[in-house]
Amino acid sequence: MLSVAILVVPRVIDLDVTIPAYLLGKQDGYDVLLCGESDVPGSALRPAAPLAAAATADIVVVPGYDHPELPLPAEYLELLRATAGRGARLVGICTGTFALASSGVLDGRDASTHWQYVDSLRALHPAVNVLGDQLFVEDGLLLTSAGGGAAIDACLHLIRSDFGAAAAHAAGQGVVAAPVRSADHRQRFGVLAPARSDLSPTRLWVLENLGEPITVQQLADRSHLPRRTFIRHFEAETGQSPMRWVSTQRVLGARRLLEESDWSVERIASATGFGTAASFRTVFRREVGTTPSAYRRAAARSQPTAAG
Repeated sequence: MLSVAILVVPRVIDLDVTIPAYLLGKQDGYDVLLCGESDVPGSALRPAAPLAAAATADIVVVPGYDHPELPLPAEYLELLRATAGRGARLVGICTGTFALASSGVLDGRDASTHWQYVDSLRALHPAVNVLGDQLFVEDGLLLTSAGGGAAIDACLHLIRSDFGAAAAHAAGQGVVAAPVRSADHRQRFGVLAPARSDLSPTRLWVLENLGEPITVQQLADRSHLPRRTFIRHFEAETGQSPMRWVSTQRVLGARRLLEESDWSVERIASATGFGTAASFRTVFRREVGTTPSAYRRAAARSQPTAAG
């Protein structure tokens, strides 16, 4: 069982607490506790435990808070430094990244925050490498994310890392958010698709036919749209180009098969549309950072932990 402490910090944004509290709290294998020094004026949240209870947590989550240019009390920053020092994981959601930066644990590291606060974070903490338009960034044991829906993506990433793709998929379905958005998915999009251009039937068709050759023109035809119009609407709905999104789905499908089946690499490559095992290994290593076989071994070793 992994312990998760979500800090109810001063000026806390309640939504940035309730998202991880719900998603991580419902996941078997996590024990979630809200920790803080006192009730926060203007917030409906009440810490269930004092801040000191977070001192031994495996994962410490710092939610977003208003006026992030103002420092948090010293005891919160000391806790974050101590957490990093003992090798536990730290998660900063939205402006919670400012707290991690203020504590010094992000010096020389990559980080993300809400797009509206990117310039402020860079100005206040020049030692942090702020990646301005990414949903979330993982640098070692540090995970930082943008605001709102990006908190869901960060939590699903945690679940996927700790318990596998199948668990993340189930958690995503529970909040009607498929766990398919990668870290480099953009926070903002330049084009808004009209409601009538909903391309979910086309995306569903892709998921049901991952093993088949898929082209942009084929997807445009199925959507009854001209190619350029289809691409524009698809990017507006997903934040990714059509073929980038298809590639992401193929990698996620392959991860699930590596975790849940005893299929050979060759069979998985064919079933998920990579064609040859060599092509599958190349793409998988680029996207996941390891080989399919090494990923399968790591997933097998994690099963006792997932069971609690």
